[in-house]
Amino acid sequence: MATKPPQGDPVQDAPKVAERKRAAAGLPAIGHTLRMAHQQMGVKRTALTLLSVNQKDGFDCPGCAWPEPEHRHRAEFCENGAKAVAEEATLRRVTPEFFAAHPVSDLARRSGYWLGQQGRLTHPMYLPEGADHYEPVSWERAFGIVAEELTALSSPDEAVFYTSGRTSNEAAFLYQLFARRLGTNNLPDCSNMCHESSGSALSETIGVGKGSVLLEDLYRADLIVVAGQNPGTNHPRMLSALEKAKANGARVVSVNPLPEAGLERFKNPQTPKGLTAGTALTDLFLQIRIGGDQALFRLLNKLILDTPGAVDEEFVREHTHGFEAFARAARAADWESTLAATGLAREDVERFLRMVLDSERIVVCWAMGLTQHKHSVPMIREVVNFLLLRGNIGRPGAGVCPVRGHSNVQGDRTMGIFERPAPAFLDALEREFGFAPPREHGYDVVRAIRALRDGEAKVFFAMGGNFVSASPDTEVTEAAMRRARLTVHVSTKLNRSHVVTGARALILPTLGRTERDLQASGEQFVTVEDSMGMVHASRGRLEPASPHLLSEPAIVCRLARRVLGAEDDVPWEEFEKDYAAVRDRIARVVPGFEDFNARVAHPGGFALPHAPRDERRFPTATGKANFTAAPVEYPHLPEGRLLLQTLRSHDQYNTTVYGLDDRYRGIRNGRRVVLVNPDDARELKLADGSYVDLVSEWKDGVERRAPGFRVVHYPTARGCAAAYYPETNVLVPLDATADVSNTPASKSVVVRLEQSATD
Repeated sequence: MATKPPQGDPVQDAPKVAERKRAAAGLPAIGHTLRMAHQQMGVKRTALTLLSVNQKDGFDCPGCAWPEPEHRHRAEFCENGAKAVAEEATLRRVTPEFFAAHPVSDLARRSGYWLGQQGRLTHPMYLPEGADHYEPVSWERAFGIVAEELTALSSPDEAVFYTSGRTSNEAAFLYQLFARRLGTNNLPDCSNMCHESSGSALSETIGVGKGSVLLEDLYRADLIVVAGQNPGTNHPRMLSALEKAKANGARVVSVNPLPEAGLERFKNPQTPKGLTAGTALTDLFLQIRIGGDQALFRLLNKLILDTPGAVDEEFVREHTHGFEAFARAARAADWESTLAATGLAREDVERFLRMVLDSERIVVCWAMGLTQHKHSVPMIREVVNFLLLRGNIGRPGAGVCPVRGHSNVQGDRTMGIFERPAPAFLDALEREFGFAPPREHGYDVVRAIRALRDGEAKVFFAMGGNFVSASPDTEVTEAAMRRARLTVHVSTKLNRSHVVTGARALILPTLGRTERDLQASGEQFVTVEDSMGMVHASRGRLEPASPHLLSEPAIVCRLARRVLGAEDDVPWEEFEKDYAAVRDRIARVVPGFEDFNARVAHPGGFALPHAPRDERRFPTATGKANFTAAPVEYPHLPEGRLLLQTLRSHDQYNTTVYGLDDRYRGIRNGRRVVLVNPDDARELKLADGSYVDLVSEWKDGVERRAPGFRVVHYPTARGCAAAYYPETNVLVPLDATADVSNTPASKSVVVRLEQSATD
């Protein structure tokens, strides 16, 4: 039997702390999954729903973008995927009566956890100017309100169209088409805040801004490096792939400032061994100082160059450019500065080198721990240098593997959700639809916030997501949103962004992945692209949470017709009626999607082409894979300060908080904790259990404070600390971003810890 949502907002700054875990999954994961699923869905709905997750005839998990294997388990989901499904398929409802009982001023004081626990949105809701209560509104009137504000703008560039990674390929393609038909490239997305650094580095060096491996490559690898990533919480099904790779003889090196249970030992709940001893995954743990990864890989590259026969000279000669300049820079690396930057012991680096030299096929995986620093782009370029030296791109069992976070974030970018679209994409769009799309670059996330802050953008439209909580510099972001004339959110559930509004606001409730999508031509399916470039169908099975919901494609099509008028010759009604018509247009615009409808009908879908992987062809400016030679950077820490990384708890996915525990790290019933190395804590006179305010320091001199955090002595790298976002996003300056990619530098924030007034 499903339970009711919490009435009161639980206290989150008085957690209980126990020993951290040394293994992930196993029986505790099964119990936790079933308990949370039953709370949200009840027993029968839990069984019906979870058995359809990630199946070839089912729906794609709305959680992470990790790919599915060809041969799937009947239960092809992880603990956090089950939580994501349970929250979407919940029996709890947020009705107009809820909004009548809760003014926006009250909801704005609630935690994101409490808001999310209330359930599914059931009706379009409108917040008039000056009002404190959302009120129900018809879909026709809602689209009319958006049209009023958009047509009143002095330029289409005063509108911002944000996209979350949950949006399907079909909805994303229609959304970017509408924005560009309107006349703007202001299409920021969640990639701007996560893997933009990966795309920037990979586009320059190998010519494709995506990973170059498939699941089968992980299974064939000799060595897998997992850097700046915690798959046990963020991509749990990756642990199964690592387990299989280990069984095939691979070794695993994890490079991270914190030890993580999932990389220490995996107890696969689908095998007898997994329910008992499990599998040790990491062969070498390099507990690196935050931001020291570029220095580590630069020194490794020097050591490879200095080892006779270690460089794949034929590959370098035939397929790369810029080797000489890179080699000069790499040979200048030295042990003293590298050990200072990384905090590592020399013997551990030498052991890593021996493992590299013993391996013919190497895959490097990474996530936000590499992408959210000022120097993230050169850091990832150095990883590419490392792989190029020994020919580990375009070889089976080897390559780059940026592990995407949200389930279709990569597909949205492929569909054209990008503020800086390639000219070839715009040319194809113009040929197909007969209009001249705008060519001037638009706003990314950080620039969109600045534009809203400065009054240069007046309408903010979000296709999914929780923009306010996901973005940096919380106070600046919230003030910027409140300056808008209109904020609109297409959502399944209530979140913080619905209560930090412009002068007027709309909440447009939409179907979830789990739900049947019935249109005029019959039942529809949508498609997604996973982190490794596999495209497949997703078909919801549940009845919609409310008869008043519209699908994302339907919302875009109806809005486009209302805004652009009857004279617009894009067949929006046809697209809403039959998503196959959308896929036919995608097939003629986006390379790799030829014969889209026929190919996606194949169970499991199809792989998009990837020139470096498929044919060792590198579509860069030089026509070859590019070595690079950027100066080595790493954060420098003033005395008495710590370097903070923001991260997720285990009961969390992106900004969605499922619960108040972080089981693997030993944290229970609270989120306002800061993990500090015991030696650093002693030097700073911070007792375990004491309370501090986190105060970030940056060159603008602005004090950014996150109050009331419990100190937890924890085995972080020396000089480094960690705390959960979105609570600590307030500490990340809006202008503290990665060079080139403009991604917020949320993984290297200089902080001081002051005794809290609440202690």
